[in-house]
Amino acid sequence: MRVTAAITAVGGYVPDFILSNQVLEKMVPTTADWIESRTGIKERRILKGDGLGTSDMCVFAIEELLKKRGISALEIDLIIVGTVTPDLVFPATSNIVSDKIGAKNAWGYDVAAGCSGFLFALASGTQFIETGKYKKVIVVGGDKMSSIVDYDDRSTCIIFGDGAGAVLLEPNTEGYGILDSILHVDGAGRKYLHQKAGGSVKPPSHETIDAKEHYIYQEGQPVFKAAVIGMAEVSASIMEKNKLSSNDVAWLVPHQANKRIIDATADRMGLPAEKVMINIQKYGNTTGGTLPLCLWDYEKKLKKGDNIIMSTFGAGFTWGAIYLKWAYNS
Repeated sequence: MRVTAAITAVGGYVPDFILSNQVLEKMVPTTADWIESRTGIKERRILKGDGLGTSDMCVFAIEELLKKRGISALEIDLIIVGTVTPDLVFPATSNIVSDKIGAKNAWGYDVAAGCSGFLFALASGTQFIETGKYKKVIVVGGDKMSSIVDYDDRSTCIIFGDGAGAVLLEPNTEGYGILDSILHVDGAGRKYLHQKAGGSVKPPSHETIDAKEHYIYQEGQPVFKAAVIGMAEVSASIMEKNKLSSNDVAWLVPHQANKRIIDATADRMGLPAEKVMINIQKYGNTTGGTLPLCLWDYEKKLKKGDNIIMSTFGAGFTWGAIYLKWAYNS
């Protein structure tokens, strides 16, 4: 009997502070209507408070997950965090999260794959369940994007928000859980979307700070074009590989980068709008947080046995899709 990694609980967290399009149009030369028409975003959440980072949002998401599942943090074997905004350069945010929730029997690591961080981490965590090595693996996607956004740059500040989501993976022998994945990277795409300074190539200095090189740098058109093609094609590919028609798919869980990219992916898969999870209008692009936050928002609508395609595209470039069969009724 094949052992699969099934999602058995979901948790999520978004900060209370809302940054609306109406506020942004007073900060940079744009309009609320233009932002919504181009991206689908109406507002995004921002983490406020001294000393608060990505780990704090991850902790809230995990604590909700543990409560839903009725288990203790001491039962967790492994925690993987997908993020590009770690609390510190080192140690890993996973390490910090484990300490904050009291997961004394767990180890963990971070996955830095841009907006694909959660999906790549989910594929990674799946292996530990499938091999029988571990019984309870938590995969988190979370980012405090406000920490690397230049709020004078209208091309990026309108897009990103803060948030985190988490899922629990457990063994399943009934055919539910993560059944397949297709993952890609193309490092040539890094020139279009990256953070210029702060790494080993260009360490922090007065010059890099003055030049605003610790913020997101993005060339919108090349990224948009690559994302449309990458997300749409990999989503269609995983359907074809697993002989799924559009009728067989209950839900598409797309990365929430831009409503037009989401629509193009759904069109390529032949899916109607009612089968597509969308919360970009509320949260914007939370990078590693978008996919688990979609599952968190839509959890009550999911039914045991639903065929779900998760799809993403991120800096790097990174992109991929996962096919899973939902394992429980809420």
